[in-house]
Amino acid sequence: MKFSTLMKSELEKAYEEPLPHLDFPLIEAGRTRHEVDWLYGINLSRALTLAARRWSGRYSTLSTGRVQGPTLQFLTKREKTIRSFVPTPYWEINAEAEILNSVVEAEYERKRIETRAEADAVVEACAGKTGEVTKVDIRTVHEKPPIPFDVGTLQREAYSLFGYTPRRTLAIAQRLYLDALISYPRTSSQKLPPIIDYKEILSSLKRKPAYSKLASKLLEKEELKPREGAKEDPAHPAVYPTGNLPEKPLGIPEKRIWDLVVRRFMAVFGEEALKESLKVRLDVNGHGFFLRGRRILREGWMEYYKPYVRAEEVLLPRIEEGDKIRLRKVTREDKFTSPPSRYNPASLLKKMETLGIGTKATRAEIIQTLYNRGYVRDERIIVTELGFDVIDVLGKYAPAVTSAKLTQELEGKMEQIQNNHVTRETVLEEVVEQLKPQLEQFKENEEPIGEALTKAIKKAQIQERIVGKCPNCGTGNLTIIYSRKTRKRFIGCSNYFKGHRQTHGKQL
Repeated sequence: MKFSTLMKSELEKAYEEPLPHLDFPLIEAGRTRHEVDWLYGINLSRALTLAARRWSGRYSTLSTGRVQGPTLQFLTKREKTIRSFVPTPYWEINAEAEILNSVVEAEYERKRIETRAEADAVVEACAGKTGEVTKVDIRTVHEKPPIPFDVGTLQREAYSLFGYTPRRTLAIAQRLYLDALISYPRTSSQKLPPIIDYKEILSSLKRKPAYSKLASKLLEKEELKPREGAKEDPAHPAVYPTGNLPEKPLGIPEKRIWDLVVRRFMAVFGEEALKESLKVRLDVNGHGFFLRGRRILREGWMEYYKPYVRAEEVLLPRIEEGDKIRLRKVTREDKFTSPPSRYNPASLLKKMETLGIGTKATRAEIIQTLYNRGYVRDERIIVTELGFDVIDVLGKYAPAVTSAKLTQELEGKMEQIQNNHVTRETVLEEVVEQLKPQLEQFKENEEPIGEALTKAIKKAQIQERIVGKCPNCGTGNLTIIYSRKTRKRFIGCSNYFKGHRQTHGKQL
């Protein structure tokens, strides 16, 4: 049986029209992926954990794998770039223009000015001065509807709109799938085949007052043709609402994700949106400024995707060439160049998709594992010292496991198994041959590896317990301490045993 939703009608159809046989190559590819991940993850994670345990005598869970390693590697690379970045100063010009009775932002022709003296000269020449409009450029922009959700775009949109991590979004979508409200979410497809019956889904959604008007409008169209993306998935179509309405009240997270999926589904059938872009050049004492405006001429698909549309209008009064406009305010702003931005869980997921590491079903879990192990922290992802040390150890003794190229090659091998071009046994033999020398090298260097990892774990544990600077002595760190005597935790100063025995501990 093959099905993508848990609706009664689709399950019955799948039962009545079974496939002629099981898709054995697909099964073999999936089985091989599990076994390859097991071989890498279990053996290398065990090697790391045992090395640290044998050195310190204490157990701490350390892990890596063929996807986890490369993911931590490029996070570490970005972290090193950020930490070694040297900011350089530059200056920006901010201005406001007065048009009739309104004030609009004016953008200086140069984004950056290298010297403060030059920036001051611009302010001096333009503040409070009147300029002339030398060019008015009006353009009409056609904006196509969005494409259907695959699991990655759903996770990124939910993060952007609601702040839900990819893992949380997948869990919510899974619950909606089990309630037969949406199709199977773990899909890489961006296509909606006609077999799902667009009209039937819209007719069902029409029963809900919030969607009644929009669904009815789509049903009036002569032809329902969705805008689709390029990606396909042999197992499932893109994520779509089944048309079933909730039989019980949904929690806020479930309600949000279901509404997002429903409105995205309707939006892909909408017309192109039409926008007008206005760009006005203003010359003031030999300096150029731009006034920009934008307005929506026709909503098209955006009507269906509200309130999730990101389209802010900036309306300008009527302006023509030759008009005189005064700059009421011109200021200089001191700035510094910025390092590359940090990844967040959604942008990291996108990076993994681009590199082709992990699968649609596992990427969110891999990101969460990096947090759970203490390799990374914070929403804007920062690699911890433990994360750095693990990558250093792997880079020295098992470099292949941090290579995105190796993971990409293995994913390619899975596809070859699926297409009957290579056997599962061949791939597993290759993996074992790759792993053996790395594990042997690990065993030979177990002592220095154990020492390095133990120090890293200890450092990480100390950092975790620090809650801030001591307000009494000003130099020590306030640390969460466990008392063996009272079996309670309290906050105390790290300088307490260095002669600063003050009564500034507080029980938790």
